[in-house]
Amino acid sequence: MLVELRAENYAVIDHAIASFGPGLNLLTGETGAGKSILVDALALLMGGKASAEVVRHGADRAVVSCVFESTPGAEAVLEVNGIDSEGADVILRREILLSGKGRVFVNNQPATVAVLRQLAPELALVHAQSETLSSFDQAQQRLLLDRFAGLSAAAVAEAHSRWRIAQDRLNDLLQGEQDRLRMVDLWTYQVKEIESANLKPGEDEALETEKRVLANAEKLYAAALGAFDQLYEGGASAEAALRAAIRNVEELARYDGRFTDAAQQLASARATIADIGSTLRDYADGINASPERLAEIEDRLAALDRLERKYGQTVAEVIAFGEEVARKLAEVEDRDEILKQLGVELDEAAQVYRSAAATLSAERTAAAAKLAKLAEAQINSLAMKVRFEVSVTGSNAESAWTAQGWDTVEYRIATNAGEPLKPLHEIASGGEMSRVMLALKVAVEEASAKTRKGHPTPRTLVFDEIDIGIGGRAAEAVGQKLKALARGQQVLCVTHLPQIAAFASQHLVVEKREDHGRTKTQIRVLDDRARTHEVARMLSGAKVTDTSLQHAAQMIAASR
Repeated sequence: MLVELRAENYAVIDHAIASFGPGLNLLTGETGAGKSILVDALALLMGGKASAEVVRHGADRAVVSCVFESTPGAEAVLEVNGIDSEGADVILRREILLSGKGRVFVNNQPATVAVLRQLAPELALVHAQSETLSSFDQAQQRLLLDRFAGLSAAAVAEAHSRWRIAQDRLNDLLQGEQDRLRMVDLWTYQVKEIESANLKPGEDEALETEKRVLANAEKLYAAALGAFDQLYEGGASAEAALRAAIRNVEELARYDGRFTDAAQQLASARATIADIGSTLRDYADGINASPERLAEIEDRLAALDRLERKYGQTVAEVIAFGEEVARKLAEVEDRDEILKQLGVELDEAAQVYRSAAATLSAERTAAAAKLAKLAEAQINSLAMKVRFEVSVTGSNAESAWTAQGWDTVEYRIATNAGEPLKPLHEIASGGEMSRVMLALKVAVEEASAKTRKGHPTPRTLVFDEIDIGIGGRAAEAVGQKLKALARGQQVLCVTHLPQIAAFASQHLVVEKREDHGRTKTQIRVLDDRARTHEVARMLSGAKVTDTSLQHAAQMIAASR
């Protein structure tokens, strides 16, 4: 769950800290105090798009950060991205500069917005105030259905990718035939030039090493013999000194056992020096200061350099280029056979896709009926009387094939008796739209929890003013629905309605005040007395009366 959220120099907020608990966390306060801004800040930490406009006037940057309790899924995302774990918590921070640029940190380690987006599904699902049913397009409706049923389009996406690759290769071969014929002479010359060079992988590096040795043969010969003389051959060599030392230490060891190991170590050192000396002597004997060989190497390196300037930066790249050109020539020569082979591959890929997409479509169709039934019950429990349907239609024609299958998913609703079912975006009432969205999300989240055998992911759900346009009995029903949803996971909700605020497990009030001519925002967690006063304020307005306080206390007691 979300433990803490901080915002500094973010929009109208100078510095604010909000601490959250389990269950239903409700944020209330006067309009413009910054409640929705806090939700936007959290959305930014979930990988939302940033803008320099969020930087508070007079500041050079805005900083938002939060602390979540970690989950196994979040730990897996961190490991994949090479980010160290911070125990039981995941710490996110994002900075937005006036220039529009920004920085991201996860567990105080540099990261990217892409990492935040990978973590988001494991930590929080934010439904911002800007989200409406008109933006709830068919792609989002399909994703919600798949989440409800626990469906994955991975197999379909893999099959679609394979089919597209096979189709592109076939089209490329057919459409590029004239270009290939024009290039045959050039490709033939290139293949012959590379093959005649008789290249060997890594030979450029080996030749460069040999060239350095030959060019410095005299220096290397003198150095090797000098070292050999100092270690082994000379009268004052290290080997001679060790030999004398060993005799003396062995004499000591005859009378005092403490020197036995020392004598053995000196003998081992003498053997090592002998080995090194032998290596140095053999190296010196093998040095051949041959001008002819040096000239031969320089000529070969010059030939390799010409090929590398034309076909690649290394011998390995030149060899790879030659192999690719040879493949293209083979395609021209064996065009008919390759066309036949590609056609077979395309048919096989298409058959795999059809099978995977048909299976997914059947699963979606079955899940759609279940979601429609559950969602309709949830919507009607929010003081509405509707008919609800989830339509899954599609065509297996290739023009309709996508990485998510060939289905079109559309949610339809009739809000009044006798009316036909219509797409969601045609609903006119803002209150109805809010309740439908809440009901859908409750149905999906409850179903997701059941598929996880009663162990829902500790994932935070955030609703920003989901109660817009409703009141009275409908508001109370929304409050009950939020409270029920919060029994299995943490829920954050911004509300202006006392009927909903009364259901809070933890009630936070967002306030703004003026200090030295600047507006500052403060967030307080309310105790029972302050909570009753805040609900009374929401009931009666600026002036809190004894009647409103009594009514607020009754509402809070009833919500329990």
